[in-house]
Amino acid sequence: CEDCGKSLVGECKLHGPLIRAKDRVIPSRARLTLPHYLTLRVLELRAGNQQILGVFAKKVIQKRTQFGPYVGQLSTKLTHYDESRLVLQVLKDGGTYFLDTPNEDCGNWMMFVRLARNQEEQTLVAYQHCGEVYFTTVKPIEPHTELKVWYAADYAKFMEASAIFIKEESDVCALPPVAKEPIDPWICSSCRNTFATFALLESHQCIHKDRV
Repeated sequence: CEDCGKSLVGECKLHGPLIRAKDRVIPSRARLTLPHYLTLRVLELRAGNQQILGVFAKKVIQKRTQFGPYVGQLSTKLTHYDESRLVLQVLKDGGTYFLDTPNEDCGNWMMFVRLARNQEEQTLVAYQHCGEVYFTTVKPIEPHTELKVWYAADYAKFMEASAIFIKEESDVCALPPVAKEPIDPWICSSCRNTFATFALLESHQCIHKDRV
């Protein structure tokens, strides 16, 4: 204690505890790399305060907009797996490696982009170029729309996965369409009501908001 000049174990009984100043909380590397026209939103809060995040557009993003490269650690084994995210691999220096992102300080914002489960959801394709993985928009993305990605056709073959084909009005798709899967409903974290779209959830007037 600088006031009484004593070296104490714990607080000074005469002058009391020190005033503790906390460091400012700094966002992770992945969050700091997020472009200004994109935003992260919490879609679900699981046990242990685990947040399920999604990347959403704040303004119109044009078709053929390229993002990347994806930042991750090259690994021969996948140490971190999330069923809502794409598994990514690259061919580099004659070897095949996983792009692993065990935590937010090892990657960039692209690690938060969730996978598309059907053609309607998909807004991005993932592909490999010069040993790096990039995401490119396959159609204009409207504000408040979540960015969702799937493999490009050639990359899907490399990853031994099925391809989702984006069919435009002027295109003819010779392959059979991918079977649509039911889309999970949007759930209000307060009253647990479910909604078919995020827009309906946003406009929902929850009676529990004041209590929260």
